[in-house]
Amino acid sequence: MTTATAPLNFIKLLAHDVRWGLLKALTVSDLRVQELSSLVNEPMNLVSYHLKKMRQDDLVTTRRSEADGRDLYYSLDVGKLRMLYQQAGHALHPVMSTILPFEPAVTVAHPLRILFVCTHNAARSQMAEALLRNNGSENIAVFSAGNAPTEIHPDTVSTMQALGIPLTGQYAKSLEQFNGQSFDYVITVCDRARETCPTFPGGQQLHWGFADPLNIQNETERRTAFEQIAAQLASRIEYFLTEQQA
Repeated sequence: MTTATAPLNFIKLLAHDVRWGLLKALTVSDLRVQELSSLVNEPMNLVSYHLKKMRQDDLVTTRRSEADGRDLYYSLDVGKLRMLYQQAGHALHPVMSTILPFEPAVTVAHPLRILFVCTHNAARSQMAEALLRNNGSENIAVFSAGNAPTEIHPDTVSTMQALGIPLTGQYAKSLEQFNGQSFDYVITVCDRARETCPTFPGGQQLHWGFADPLNIQNETERRTAFEQIAAQLASRIEYFLTEQQA
């Protein structure tokens, strides 16, 4: 796409009821095609067709489940979506590209309890916990845990330090530590955790999946992956907190 046509093509891509429904679903959680089909109440072949068009324009991405390589998860980069809307607004008129600064969620109906879950509670869920605690409000209690906890990886610490966010008081914890507790949201950040996570009372389960950066052997590539995951988690959390203000 050229610079001139990209904003128009982006708006045209979303000017369809099914694609709009898919987009709204993916702003909340990563999902498989059968789950998306159920949410938009359309047959899977039609949903797959529209997802393909969204993939072709790099609006959504796919990854094979870490738990079951046969399953495909569809994911949306909400930070990139925001950028595309901003570009479309600017193409219409420069003043339309102005986006109000983010304000943490400070007005919610009641205090929220949120649990982030991944396999080892060493990287992804620890970063999510730190980011939400840093950007959230005092009436949001946030925790993280793992199915098979190990210890916080040094790259997790250095990635958060680079963002000015210390991991004070955080350590790797087992899901068993939270047995019997209730949460408003349980957010899995790896596919294995999502497919084995127990049900907690009162909790809505969301999935923001990322490939495990600890599987990357090259140190430079691994650090880059940590930085990218942190940036995408920050965008997800910003959107999530804004939604809590509604």
